[in-house]
Amino acid sequence: MTTPSAAALPYAEFDGRPATEDDLRRALFFPHGHFTAMQVRGGRVRGLELHLARLDAAHRELFELPLEGALVRRLVRHALESTEMPDASVRVHAYLPPDTGATTVMVTVSGPGRMASEPVRLMSVPCARTAPHLKRPGEFGPAYYANLARRAGYDDALLTLPDGSVTEGTTTNIGFWDGTSVVWPQAPALAGVTMGVLERELPGAGTASLRRPVTLDGLGAYRSAFVTNSRGMAPVARIDGTAFAVDEELMRRLAAAYEAAPGEDL
Repeated sequence: MTTPSAAALPYAEFDGRPATEDDLRRALFFPHGHFTAMQVRGGRVRGLELHLARLDAAHRELFELPLEGALVRRLVRHALESTEMPDASVRVHAYLPPDTGATTVMVTVSGPGRMASEPVRLMSVPCARTAPHLKRPGEFGPAYYANLARRAGYDDALLTLPDGSVTEGTTTNIGFWDGTSVVWPQAPALAGVTMGVLERELPGAGTASLRRPVTLDGLGAYRSAFVTNSRGMAPVARIDGTAFAVDEELMRRLAAAYEAAPGEDL
């Protein structure tokens, strides 16, 4: 039994067995692949079907092969059982190493995580990810700009297109509140699972959720903003020189809608 802490290196399994040096070397030298990241609580995951659909669609697009949800669930369960951690941060990476020609699935397990709730400050940057609908490891552009933003005194970078369209954060989706609706930027971006759960749950909770173009010069139309990823959500305090009110009622509404979504057994 291995029990990684939140600060320790993750426990890793390849295709249901503990990682070997050869496994890790292969992942290092043949990194072309995709992944999803999820929070597991009590052996359950909110939006699990969205994670599984993401993995299967990406695998088909990159490698013209399916990645069956039943296999992924079995491998994640095995890794969790190996660590005896019902609450955990889990990543599922899928590759097709050219030296084997067979799908390889790496599952990593580390301590449970949660996004800090403090308001974040974002610096807009000109960065359009290649194939942004795919979640891939080793994204140089977003990591580069995130580092520049932190050096400049911000918490993260906000990716934008040449015409000023807002797309996403470096590891987050961003949503805006105009007083009546949650607005997600209608632009090329990764459709995050937390965002997907909120889009599905908010209308039933009495809050409109829609997608429309958002531009840097139009940020003044919004009262508040927030970011989401697999670890949770946080309000946005500022984007460049535009300040946003931290709407505690909105954040409670978002949290309630998300937490109302049932977790799914792995």
